[in-house]
Amino acid sequence: MLIVRSLLFNVAFYANLILWLIILIPGFLVPRRMFMELVKTWARTSLWLLRVIAGTRVMIIGREKIPPGGALVAAKHQSFLETFALVTILDDPTYILKRELMWIPLFGWYLAKARCVPVNRKAGSLALMQMTARAKDEAQHGRQIIIFPEGTRRAPGAPPAYKYGVAHLYQNLGFPCVPIGMNSGLYWPRRQFIRRPGTVRIEVLDPIAPGLPREEFFKLLQEKVEGSSNRLLEEGRKELGLGPASSSEASLSKV
Repeated sequence: MLIVRSLLFNVAFYANLILWLIILIPGFLVPRRMFMELVKTWARTSLWLLRVIAGTRVMIIGREKIPPGGALVAAKHQSFLETFALVTILDDPTYILKRELMWIPLFGWYLAKARCVPVNRKAGSLALMQMTARAKDEAQHGRQIIIFPEGTRRAPGAPPAYKYGVAHLYQNLGFPCVPIGMNSGLYWPRRQFIRRPGTVRIEVLDPIAPGLPREEFFKLLQEKVEGSSNRLLEEGRKELGLGPASSSEASLSKV
């Protein structure tokens, strides 16, 4: 049954995505804020399909902690799920993302319409400067800048691999940073088509005020996000009937 429900969801999810790629074409003609509301509607329909077909619910904890206006949002990244789930809880979000995504026909054009912030990873320090300038401009217009500090998806329980780009942004933006922990990788594993029924928990943590020294911020951010994610992973393992953390990967492969 798990395989069947997962297969049905994936078919429905990508069919819905293709449908919305078509629906959004007239969005090029509307103001960006209106376009973002349409994107949020797509995200909500995707979460609805996930709940109805796969039996996977998404619980957002602490959304009242998100400050109004510009902010840096630093989230754990375990699956594709959070890339669209987070937009539903933010007023005017945009993403830090790799430049190559902007080259995808139609999808990349939508990213440009949403004024996402591309990063040329091969450009070194110049890329960091360009990313910071773009992100600062968006934040000053009241937008929430979403970044995944580890740069790519990490398996649940994998050792953290934070990159200093998030600390550079925090130091130069002058806005609060909102840490977010989660256990999404247990239910929507990376590089797998399985979608496990249960409750994904995404936890918004207390914002980190601007002005901390770079190293102090970098350490505090990791402590907050990893502490939250590890706790939520344990809750998820119990819900799924998995073993303790030390044997989680072996257990997951058998579910």
